[in-house]
Amino acid sequence: MIANKVEKAINDQICAELYSAYLYLAMSAYFQAANLQGFANWMRVQYQEETLHALKFYDYLVERGGRVKLQPIAEPPLKWASPLAVFEESYAHERKVTALINKIADLAIAEGDHATGAMLQWFVTEQVEEEASAEKIVEELKLIGDNSGALFMLDRELRARVFTPPPASAA
Repeated sequence: MIANKVEKAINDQICAELYSAYLYLAMSAYFQAANLQGFANWMRVQYQEETLHALKFYDYLVERGGRVKLQPIAEPPLKWASPLAVFEESYAHERKVTALINKIADLAIAEGDHATGAMLQWFVTEQVEEEASAEKIVEELKLIGDNSGALFMLDRELRARVFTPPPASAA
């Protein structure tokens, strides 16, 4: 059985991951409307990853005998000032998610919950990649500035991203 504090923290994280998915889907819609299909694709892949993360927490909680308590998901923004503003928000959001996961890891240590601590290591590693990926595009967009040709090239590059779920042993 999982401790009540850890169960609550994981339920909160399920909600946070589902909000992340919602946010990235809203960002994808923003890019679709701006006719930036590659950017929209990148965000759609993020949506899929965040949904997978929520389900990973969900499945873990069930496996540990905890009770899943789904919570309301806040409405994400609809518009941003620019592609750079979208990716700056994405990067800031990933940093926030990293902090949330670290808090659960600290709680697991405090509660002596080694199983949760071990499970969270996958997320700790994943967040390093999530932050780096968003930050890289922020830096590229800063370099691009107002160069629409370079923006078009980056859009083409982002179109190639595909969702690749982790192997079953990691998921």
